[in-house]
Amino acid sequence: MQDSWGLLLQKLGIARTFYDAAQNQKQYVADDEVLRKMVNYLGYPLKDIADSASLLEKIENRRWQYAMEPVYVVRQSDKSFDVVLAEGQTENFELSVADFQGNELTVDYTVWETETKKRGSVTYKKLQINITTDMAPQYYNLEICCGKKISRSVLAVTPDKCYVSDVLQHQKIWGFAIQLYSLTSRRNWGVGDFTDLKNFVRFCHSQGADVIGLNPLNVLVHDSPENASPYSSVSRLYLNPIYIDVEKVVAFKAEYIKGKEREIERLRQTKDIDYTGVYNLKINILRQIYADFQKDTKSGAYQEYEDYCKKQGSDLDNLAAYQAIHAEYCSGLASWPKEMQNPNSAAVADFKKTHQAEIAFFKFLQYVADKQLQEVYEEVKKCGLKIGLYRDLPVGLSKDSAELWSGCDLFIKDCGAGAPPDVFFPTGQKWGLGAFNPYTLKANAYRPFIKVVRAAMEGAGALRIDHVMSLMRLYIIPDKEDNGTYVYYNFDDMLGIVALESYLNKCMIVGESIGNVPDGFIEKLHARGVYSLSVLWAERWDGFGDFKMPRDFATETFSSVGTHDMAPLRMRWFGYDIETMYNLKMLDAHERQEQYQGREDERRRLLGALDYSGVWPEDKPRQGDCIYGEGYPNGLTEAVETYVSTSASDVYLAQLEDIFGVEVLQNLPGTDIDKHPNWRRKLPICLEDIATNAEFIRARQAIKR
Repeated sequence: MQDSWGLLLQKLGIARTFYDAAQNQKQYVADDEVLRKMVNYLGYPLKDIADSASLLEKIENRRWQYAMEPVYVVRQSDKSFDVVLAEGQTENFELSVADFQGNELTVDYTVWETETKKRGSVTYKKLQINITTDMAPQYYNLEICCGKKISRSVLAVTPDKCYVSDVLQHQKIWGFAIQLYSLTSRRNWGVGDFTDLKNFVRFCHSQGADVIGLNPLNVLVHDSPENASPYSSVSRLYLNPIYIDVEKVVAFKAEYIKGKEREIERLRQTKDIDYTGVYNLKINILRQIYADFQKDTKSGAYQEYEDYCKKQGSDLDNLAAYQAIHAEYCSGLASWPKEMQNPNSAAVADFKKTHQAEIAFFKFLQYVADKQLQEVYEEVKKCGLKIGLYRDLPVGLSKDSAELWSGCDLFIKDCGAGAPPDVFFPTGQKWGLGAFNPYTLKANAYRPFIKVVRAAMEGAGALRIDHVMSLMRLYIIPDKEDNGTYVYYNFDDMLGIVALESYLNKCMIVGESIGNVPDGFIEKLHARGVYSLSVLWAERWDGFGDFKMPRDFATETFSSVGTHDMAPLRMRWFGYDIETMYNLKMLDAHERQEQYQGREDERRRLLGALDYSGVWPEDKPRQGDCIYGEGYPNGLTEAVETYVSTSASDVYLAQLEDIFGVEVLQNLPGTDIDKHPNWRRKLPICLEDIATNAEFIRARQAIKR
């Protein structure tokens, strides 16, 4: 029984043991009952571990019950795949290949037998087919015909490597990593918007910057604006309406905001973003705009809106219906009446009929947001930014989401994604995000994954894949448990799909791999042309030793000082983030002391690296150590910017929070708004004033030097 249980877990890709990424590399053994539940959550009924052998046999026999897999992800250099045919069919089948436009290809191929199995009175043979004809990287329809029986599959022919911009072959570039919502300006309504982003593109062009790293821009819960995490969206296919510049919307009239000027100014002046105030004000004005907009259904703008809705099809229909239902019940998906939880029910169909106007309004919001972001793309092209927008694909999405509602079978049931403890987050992280079920995902030919990848790549020159280890494995925690285990995905397939979409969309791929990284994982990413995210605090020998010299950074990386989940430079120097975690009871007294001791050692090693590299500004040489928190070393910001920007990394991303000496966290993982104001921090300098700001000028000069 025990051997069968272990083999079953191995077959399903459920880790029985694993190590964390903390300093001491602790091993964890998952509880058998949690593992049994995980088997069920993946869609394989198992009441008792004693039944493991029987379930394992069923799973192993399943491949012999159909001719082809739903999808084959192959390399352009090795287009081989397996088929299962009954004896007697193996010598007279016909293979046909066509592109998605219906154009049939003439292909040569070789065939050889690899395995046989008897089921009942019929003997089946597994054949390996290798297409020897050159084929461009693309998706193809694949058919096997045996008499009147036709089996179909999708053949994804992937390039050996992801797309890489030609400019990086002879030039290093730099730019900024920003949170769009945090941009302050004298014209926005209290949150950064698409017009701010368009103006930031122009600003970057004027400064010689060629890349803009962005937070995810996806739509969040309509009737709960304070749920502001950009990594917990209700759909990764669509945009957050809060980024709409209302005054630039077609049919906007100045009279709509008459008498609201004082409220807009208040929202503009708040220390942190007032999401409820900003969002509700914008939505109220947008409703008035839409009421006027739909009066002239023959206008060019209205026809454009209808064309957009038709093009988006069922995905937009599902999002708009979900938002309307959510607003109707003012509660999460789990609290809806049972009949409303099924998107295909008669009750939902009736709701759509009686709420057509509200559903159409939610579609209008997406039309407007998309149109304004398209204008940003055009500005990037006009300014000639070499990479332009560097967008972000979240690892998961809210469990209370349109994606999960309209495709619940695609996700692991009653579980959420998270992460075990690591050096940066010693208590681990329970994100509670919906995660794809690897088996239903493949059964759907990876189309749901392809959709979200394409949506994130739109208009982008590069794409950051959040927690890129999820292409291989995700730490899955049952909803009613505190701990979980790793569930493995078909890494070769997932990485191949990413490489193909990168090639088709001419979009570079950057993998965020901070945390628990499997051995050999980074090397496999680099072999497929995936860039890494390099963070100063992680660029240390053996993870905790001396800082690497700039020349020792990997070339194929996007480097930065920190990330949105880490303390800005000045805050980290003083250890204010440690105190924040201690005050929130995320660290006990002993852990707090350990963290402070580690930070003191980090400061000492950082100063030594900066000294050795000779990066201190000439007019601000270092004076004193300040390593015990007595003060902030003169010229430290410029020295650090110089240190990382002169590294071997192909791309450097500066963070304005570091340059302006911000002392608060943008996000503290593992907390929500009841403990910490995550995703609400505004930049202290208006966009219009950045170029003339003394700290910025010095930092920019240091970077460009």
